[in-house]
Amino acid sequence: MGLAAGGMSEPHSNEGAGAEEGTAARGLDGLVPHLPESDVPVRLHDALLARGETVAAAESLTAGLFCATLATVPGASATLRGGVVVYATELKTALAGVPAELLAEHGPVSPETAGALADGVRERCGATWGVGLTGVAGPDPVDGHGPGRVYLGISGRGRTDVVELDLPGDRAAVRAGTVTTAMEALLARLG
Repeated sequence: MGLAAGGMSEPHSNEGAGAEEGTAARGLDGLVPHLPESDVPVRLHDALLARGETVAAAESLTAGLFCATLATVPGASATLRGGVVVYATELKTALAGVPAELLAEHGPVSPETAGALADGVRERCGATWGVGLTGVAGPDPVDGHGPGRVYLGISGRGRTDVVELDLPGDRAAVRAGTVTTAMEALLARLG
């Protein structure tokens, strides 16, 4: 059966499909997110692999894009432990272990929340490194933060660092820029 916008459609024929015949993603153009293209995911995977280390991510504004990008690298299962998508504020507590008091005091878009996301996901997934991503992809401000304001936390080796970013562009550019910058920040921590 084929998929239709309102649910399941009737079976369809591939007659006349030409080059598209047998393509599983046919008809999904525009629905599958574009992943950032660079060598950063490969370099991160190789650096983690060389050290026998792993990473996990708690993602709010990127909604799984960090993990999806790293997973494009062959053999990523050796370095990517997993992740949680914590778009809803209450899930930051339930899934990533961010203290409710911290969220009440600082809000979901804050350096404190990014650090707590990184710590929590590292601990919960049993990873060497944790990455916490929170911010505003836009187009509207959230809790006084304008589009492009991002906080990324990196947790591991006994400390947690938080970086504040102001990224330009539309939602897709902010999300892709967040992922690339987070991977580069973790590479810098790996030394």
